[in-house]
Amino acid sequence: MIIVSASLLAADFNNLGYDCSRAADAGCDWLHFDIMDGMFVPSISFGGPVLQSVAKAARIPVDVHMMVVEPSRYIPRYAELGAAGITIHAEASKDPAADLRLIRSLGLRVGVALKPATPVSEIEELMPLCDMVLVMTVEPGFGGQPFMPETLVKIRQVREFADKQGLPLDIQVDGGINGETALLVREAGANVLVSGSYLFEAENMTAAQMSLRK
Repeated sequence: MIIVSASLLAADFNNLGYDCSRAADAGCDWLHFDIMDGMFVPSISFGGPVLQSVAKAARIPVDVHMMVVEPSRYIPRYAELGAAGITIHAEASKDPAADLRLIRSLGLRVGVALKPATPVSEIEELMPLCDMVLVMTVEPGFGGQPFMPETLVKIRQVREFADKQGLPLDIQVDGGINGETALLVREAGANVLVSGSYLFEAENMTAAQMSLRK
């Protein structure tokens, strides 16, 4: 099943509640909520108070992507504030397996993410602990970057490994996803498509999200 997740980095911050509703009305399945700490990535984005507000306004699940050093410091708080799932970066954690188990213990969907340069072999032991693997298709930290076609190899590698191990993993992609690149990542094995500007700047958001599924 294809899941479309609308990235709130591309929403109108003056009307964030409205854009949360607009994404749901357009047929998007999830809201993608990026948390950046200015350390793991250069940018700083949303934090706890904004997550709390978004979760109250949202009518679809809020999927939290933590681009944060030592994510265990914040996982319980973000769960409390309304995250439906949390994805951490293996590269940012001292003990990613423990962090993934912590997310699971809180009853949330569990995800692990990889930067474009990180090999899939680095997370093979973590995949059985997860519901989802996020393959970044741009460098994390900034919205609006062009899709990196070399990441298609990693999507295929994750899908092949999951299939061989019998793991029912979702594979999420984030970065430069539009009507054209969606086809490429789906063919490679991805089924959770994060899209920001392509959705929120579309004249018809419903038609835009539907084009990601075709």
